[in-house]
Amino acid sequence: MTVVLDPSAQSAPIQGVLDPISCDARDFGAYARTGGWAFALKVARSVRPGGQSAGETPKVSAKEFAELAGCSPERVMRYYKAWDRAADEGLVPHFEVLVPGQDIELPDAEAWQTYYVSRSSASSERGSAITEAAAAEGIRPTKALEVAENPTALRAAILADPSTAQAARAALLDRVKEDPALQAELARDIARTDELKKAVATETRAADRIGYVRQIAEKGQIRTPAGQTLDAPAELRSEAERHLSLLDELDEGEDTGEWASEAYDTMKNLVVETVEADPELRVQERRTKFYSSLQKATKVFEELTFDDADDIYEDDMVQRLEELQQAIGSCITALRSVAPRP
Repeated sequence: MTVVLDPSAQSAPIQGVLDPISCDARDFGAYARTGGWAFALKVARSVRPGGQSAGETPKVSAKEFAELAGCSPERVMRYYKAWDRAADEGLVPHFEVLVPGQDIELPDAEAWQTYYVSRSSASSERGSAITEAAAAEGIRPTKALEVAENPTALRAAILADPSTAQAARAALLDRVKEDPALQAELARDIARTDELKKAVATETRAADRIGYVRQIAEKGQIRTPAGQTLDAPAELRSEAERHLSLLDELDEGEDTGEWASEAYDTMKNLVVETVEADPELRVQERRTKFYSSLQKATKVFEELTFDDADDIYEDDMVQRLEELQQAIGSCITALRSVAPRP
C-alpha cells in the first residue's frame, strides 16, 4: 500500500519548534545583514580575552573554541582580532562586557571588511604595504593579498586577458618611477630581448618625430637640415598645429608610428620649401652646412696623432691624404676667388 503525504503537512513546523528551513532562513538573513559580524560575535562572547585565566571567566581559549568548531585556532583569531579592532574604535563592545550567548545589535555587513583580514600574511611588513595600497585604491585588502600570494594565478591572468595585462602594465609604470632597482631590471630585460629592442627603437623614433612637430606647433621654431633654428612662418606653424591635434586625438592604444611619420615628413618638406623660397635664407643654409662640415673635418684631424706613424704607415694613406690636400687647395682657391677685395 502506498501512503501519500500531504505536502502542506510536511512543511508545517512542529508546534513551538522552528523547522530546518525556517532556521536556515533566519541564519541567512542575519548573515546577509551583518556579514562576518555574526560569527565574530560568537567568538567575542565565547573566547576569553588575553590576560584572563580560565578561573576568571566562563569563556574558553581560542584553541578550545577552535576544537569545538572544527577549525584552526588561527581562523578563530582572525575573527577575534577583527572584533578587537572594531572595539577599539567604539563600533562594538569590548570582549570583557560580553558573556556567552549574549546577542547585541551588530554593525552593517559593509563595515566588516574594514576590520577583517582573512590572511595571516597581512600582519607582515609586505602584507601591511599591500593592505595600505589596497586601501588607497579603494579595494578590499583580502583581494590584493590573495593575488600577491598566488603569482602564478596573476601570471595566468596577464597572459590570458588583455585588460589584466593593461592593468599590470599601468601598475608597473607607476612603480618603476620610484623604484631604481626595477628600472634597471626592466632596462636589462629590454636590452636582452630583440623584439623589445626593436619596439623601443620604433617608439623612440615616433616620439622624436612627434617632438619635432610639437616644437614647431608649440614653440614656433623650425630646425633646418643644416641645423639652423629659426622662427616658423605662421602658415607652417598652423600646419604643424593641425598635425599635432590629429596625433593628440589618437586613442591611447592606437599605433602612432604611421601618423608620426606622415606629420614629420610633411613638416620636413615644408621647412625645406621655406628655406628654398627665401634667397637670403638659402645662402645662410649653405653657409651653415659648410661650416658644420668644416668643423667636423677639423675635429677629426685634430684627434689624429702620428707618434706611431712607422707602425700604421701604408702607401694608400699617403695617396688619399694627397688627394684630400688637393681638394682642400681647390676649395681655398675657389673661396679666395670670390673674396671681397681689400
